[in-house]
Amino acid sequence: MKLLLTLAIIGALAFCGATVPLGSKTFFGHVKAIWASKEVGELKEGVKDKAEPAMKKGEKFVEGGIHAIEKDGSGSGSAAAPAKR
Repeated sequence: MKLLLTLAIIGALAFCGATVPLGSKTFFGHVKAIWASKEVGELKEGVKDKAEPAMKKGEKFVEGGIHAIEKDGSGSGSAAAPAKR
């Protein structure tokens, strides 16, 4: 019941956001216009410039871990280890 109520509220908000005019545009029209603005474009570029070095560092970290596991052979592969007696 709670799920149905939540879905109904989300659906109503989405319907209103797409159809009810707020001045010259709907809510989603305003969001689209803001997202396409020059300022947000500059913000996206700034975030990309700052995040790219961190992403590369993370990729190197993961690749190093994968390489170490492959070299060591201690990965969690699907082959079962022999039982100790």
